[in-house]
Amino acid sequence: MSRVTKKTFCSLFLFLFIPGLCLANGLNLNGLGTKAVSLGGAFIGLADDFSLVYWNPAGAGFLRQPLFGSYLTDLIPTARYQVTIPPDISIEAKTKLSHYLGFLAAYYRPVSDRLTAGIGVYTPAGLGANWQGKDFQQMTAGVAYDWTSKIGMISISPLISWRVSDRFSVGATINLNYGMFGLKRWAGEADMGEGPMDLGQYDETLHGWGAGLTLGALARPAEWLSAGLTVKTPSTVKFKGSAEMVFLGYAGYPGKSDLRRNIRWPWFIGAGAALRPVEGLILTADVQWTGWSSLKELKTSYLDPFWAQMMAMSGHDRLRLDWKSRFQVRFGVEYRLTPEFSVRAGYYSDPAPAPDYTMNVLLPNFDFNSFTLGGGYDWKGLSISWGIEFLTGKKRDVTFEELVLNGTVGQAMPGIYRMHLVVPSVSVSHRF
Repeated sequence: MSRVTKKTFCSLFLFLFIPGLCLANGLNLNGLGTKAVSLGGAFIGLADDFSLVYWNPAGAGFLRQPLFGSYLTDLIPTARYQVTIPPDISIEAKTKLSHYLGFLAAYYRPVSDRLTAGIGVYTPAGLGANWQGKDFQQMTAGVAYDWTSKIGMISISPLISWRVSDRFSVGATINLNYGMFGLKRWAGEADMGEGPMDLGQYDETLHGWGAGLTLGALARPAEWLSAGLTVKTPSTVKFKGSAEMVFLGYAGYPGKSDLRRNIRWPWFIGAGAALRPVEGLILTADVQWTGWSSLKELKTSYLDPFWAQMMAMSGHDRLRLDWKSRFQVRFGVEYRLTPEFSVRAGYYSDPAPAPDYTMNVLLPNFDFNSFTLGGGYDWKGLSISWGIEFLTGKKRDVTFEELVLNGTVGQAMPGIYRMHLVVPSVSVSHRF
């Protein structure tokens, strides 16, 4: 690694290694299934439609006939970023209009009077950012590089549920998780011995597998009351892929390296209740906890020896996270206007697990307040639901002094961050 020193790569303006999958609720989306989401995601204590594979598999124990359902959602984020760095950098950036699709499809069939089996395929994670490259030209040597990130996960979940009695059921799924991750951004500048060199576009693509369990219990002690408990075990997705900096290759160094990165989804525990105080009215409430405090640091292993030494010397092979475990509180209401038509509404709060000093433009993390609306139509076993979710992120003002104080200069970006999302969805299901 001649001519390349620690000082060289510490002079990069921005980090090369980004902090994991910073989405709503850390690494996760905030819910699946139009009915469930329209109720603010307060669904663990109800779990009475096809999305139960995600919320509480014990709900399948109360099915009396086969059920198939599908769900499609479109996450439409809008983010803004502002920063001024004396003497001559002033950036006001806004993301392009982008669509991040999510889905769920599930089928359940009673095997006996008490046993139900099924399977679900769904996307528990999926989001990203797509910025106008020209907005960052003041810090990218006048070149409009791509600034995009895209994250997705698909889970395949075989399910089994046992109705212990007419009032109580338990259930479980095995979750086989396939993760996908892509990133494009400016790599920064470095002094290669002959003055500053623009390292050009940085491009990273990863794929990986992991596995975990979901365990659930659902009690219906009375016609007007039900309550549920869901536990999801940790799952480590072992990502494999490659990173590329073409300009590094032009300078005579390896322009590409394979890499490995393990990302751990932590424990999840949720409890909920559903009340039917009068005919046609359902009230739901959930408390959900995710153990994000287990994510202290992420490590990347670069297989090319030059890249491995380069990243180790600059400190970019490890990323400090310092995440905190968080609670979500969720509420929902459904009112049946006629035997066929229902209206729904909900609310939940989703505090960010990541501190300010880990923020960056490609995968930001916010405290969200979410408001949901929806409706449903039921006819002869056919159910159609539609809904929309509005997530408003609390502004985050990250100072350079805060990054210096916490030792994350080069891994995070100072500035003012804003974000909101609009999330429409539709579901169709049928009980045979």
